[in-house]
Amino acid sequence: MADSYFTVGRLVNTQGTKGEARVISETDFPEQRYKIGQTLYLFHPSAAEPIPLEIASSRQHKNFYLLTFKGVTSINEVEKYKGGILKVRGDEREPLEEGEFYFQDIIGCQVYTEEGEKLGLVEEILQPGANDVWVVKPEKGKDILIPYIEDVVKEINIAQKRIVVHLLPGLI
Repeated sequence: MADSYFTVGRLVNTQGTKGEARVISETDFPEQRYKIGQTLYLFHPSAAEPIPLEIASSRQHKNFYLLTFKGVTSINEVEKYKGGILKVRGDEREPLEEGEFYFQDIIGCQVYTEEGEKLGLVEEILQPGANDVWVVKPEKGKDILIPYIEDVVKEINIAQKRIVVHLLPGLI
């Protein structure tokens, strides 16, 4: 897992003139990911390799996190990182409780009914409110929306990238 990386945020803009970056968080663990001293890896189209960035300061502001990085002290230095994706190494992911999964683990799984019928591939996860909704892309036809609730999702096997669901009336 050390060779894999997982997204924790997107560097969308600068803030002020002292090298602060505006980050949209994409993690359930912002306190851990954006703490001072944490190293994040910036993936940017202009860079051939991930750029390690150590967090020098962090604060939340509205819907953003404002971060500064060690050695980056001006708007000109952080400007070149705009549009980049901030990631952590796979071996730095937080352990989850039984029955909890990372989005990255669910996306790409094949979904089958209890009868063994292949429905398609989980392409996206929506978070509209009460529960997550998995967008399943079938080989043909419209996307299938599967609510992540106990009555529907019966089995998740991350190792085999396989999910078994019980289709309630009206789901398809």
